[in-house]
Amino acid sequence: MTATDRSLELINAAAQAAADKLAHDIIAYDVSDVLSITDAFLLASAPNDRQVKSIVDGIEERLNKDLDAKPVRREGDREARWVLLDYVDIVVHVQHSEERVFYALERLWKDCPQLELPADAEATRGKGAEYAQAQAADGGSGGELS
Repeated sequence: MTATDRSLELINAAAQAAADKLAHDIIAYDVSDVLSITDAFLLASAPNDRQVKSIVDGIEERLNKDLDAKPVRREGDREARWVLLDYVDIVVHVQHSEERVFYALERLWKDCPQLELPADAEATRGKGAEYAQAQAADGGSGGELS
């Protein structure tokens, strides 16, 4: 079994919305063969809580406006360290960079096929590491890196 066309449409729109909000390391997995509750996961991260919220809001707005899709569940808003948007067909995880490293969801789903994403989303791969290196070189204080 593979992800449905609707799931792929949602994943691509969510990935583009995340990229538009400067998310880091956007990646998607087809989990339809191993999970019966959803077809695909989208993972994205950001270096601070405010940006996590912005990415989540951007994804939710884009999917609602363009595809008439609303999440059945939204979790993690209060702390904005790991926000989950459940659209049934897909689940979106937007994590603070520290949580992304700690929980390493990619390691859990590495055996599942990666989904092709829009070019803007693919271009975000490695941005988290670039940001961390820039922060370390800057002594941990400084501006945003996109």
